[in-house]
Amino acid sequence: MRPPRPARLRGPRRLAALLLCAAAALFPTAVPAGAAAPPPVPGTLQGYDIGSVFSAGVSSGGYMATQLHVAYSGTFEGSAVFASGPYDCARGQLATALNACMDTVQNLQLTALEQATRDRSARGQIDPVENLAGDPVYAFSGSADTTVKRPVVDALSDYYGRFGARVHYDRSTAAGHAWITPLGPNSCGATQTPFLNKCGTDAEGALLGHLLGSVAAPGSGTGGSLIRFDQNAYAPGGSASAISMGAEGFAYVPRSCSDGARCRLLVALHGCKQGYTYQGFGTRFVEGAYLNEYADTNDMIVLYPQAAATGTLENPNGCWNWWGYLGDTAYARHGGKQIEAVMGMVRALRGTGTPPPSSDRTVLSSTDAEDGYVKAAADGSGAAVGTLEDLSGLALGRGTDGKVNRTVVSFDTSRIPAGREIARAWLTVTRSSGSGDPWASPAGNRLLVDVRTGCFGGCAVEPADWSAPASVAGGARIDAFSSGSAVSADLSAEAVAALNRGGTTQFRLGFASAPAGTAYLFVNRDTPVTLTVEYR
Repeated sequence: MRPPRPARLRGPRRLAALLLCAAAALFPTAVPAGAAAPPPVPGTLQGYDIGSVFSAGVSSGGYMATQLHVAYSGTFEGSAVFASGPYDCARGQLATALNACMDTVQNLQLTALEQATRDRSARGQIDPVENLAGDPVYAFSGSADTTVKRPVVDALSDYYGRFGARVHYDRSTAAGHAWITPLGPNSCGATQTPFLNKCGTDAEGALLGHLLGSVAAPGSGTGGSLIRFDQNAYAPGGSASAISMGAEGFAYVPRSCSDGARCRLLVALHGCKQGYTYQGFGTRFVEGAYLNEYADTNDMIVLYPQAAATGTLENPNGCWNWWGYLGDTAYARHGGKQIEAVMGMVRALRGTGTPPPSSDRTVLSSTDAEDGYVKAAADGSGAAVGTLEDLSGLALGRGTDGKVNRTVVSFDTSRIPAGREIARAWLTVTRSSGSGDPWASPAGNRLLVDVRTGCFGGCAVEPADWSAPASVAGGARIDAFSSGSAVSADLSAEAVAALNRGGTTQFRLGFASAPAGTAYLFVNRDTPVTLTVEYR
């Protein structure tokens, strides 16, 4: 996936949008029925009888898949990569990532990359490169992909060949920059969300056939369990967000594996803008990648780690770290923060790692489809749903149209563990833009948080939500902040009691007094509002 571009090249948001997710391969088979995946269930990563481990990824996820394979070749026995280049192509430089590892403006210096790999191996910074000899590697480049150009993927194939890997390189499909899947809603040559394209082929059968040697026909993808687990437990320092990863990851575990069969493990890495928390993308990659179907019939667990966007221009589109963002100079070798987080998950699934401590905290992201804002006159008349959410975020305060804005965010609070007493809870909001100071207009104005058990009306935002009664009015407050994120005061005891442990809880944010003039802020554009709940 695409990193943000330096200002001298063009806007980072536009550039990151180019490097999204990449394609797969051929081997046509019957079109699958496309049964819905099982709903995620909260859990932890348990140990299973796992023999071999492989990685797969698309674009930024392809780069991360290669980093995992090369850095830990003693663990990973092969890799499948779509629309990405050779190991550590960027060499820690954003400009190189953009101009040599996606475009061909710059020479990516393949011989130097090979030597750097051998040098790291000699120093013990990665596993011995001798492990790569004979490993199956699947590479794919679509002829309609102008985001990661074909010579870059050619170099990936060449790179692995220099270490004796068995490379199967598919260049025969007119695919755009997307993961190719029989379940894709997009046409083959498209490059657009959700970056899941249908090309009349079974790319997953091709890549898994090469990695595993042979595969049984796919099943329904509904015979196992989709586990939603806490990624904080595996992040160095205990904070997934600090390394641009989401709070939650997923693992699909077929029934045969949970019953004790010897299984394989595939680590599947999404591309930019495909992470669970990215603008409500949710589990579309997890459900649409057409891997769970093969997992059911081939004794294979699929681990879906999740990257997440930063609130800054370091990584606004939730790409995996393949160019050294957030100052992680070890991103492609032992000690890389994201690599070590994923390796912790792999060890947990193999039963060789230290189990994470039981968590006493749950962090919930708001439900994008049910979030929104409502604007009205100061007395509540003429209420209407705001329309700038996708462009600017959720509005609070008085806008340039003279209307007063209130924001509604929704949470699935059934995910708070049953049988645990809530000790405290709070909201975190991240500002994207604004004008004026609504806390000072009038002086001492307060941004209050109302709580509604269930939904204010229907769970989708509607005009009546502006003045609909709350279960608890003013259950918390958020003090003035002009940039970054802010944490609310703890919810009052009454507000905690109003949290719906059986379903949805909605929060309405609004200023106690209408600002006298234009004074507003937008939140929730790039980073969702979160509800943190601590319990005992």
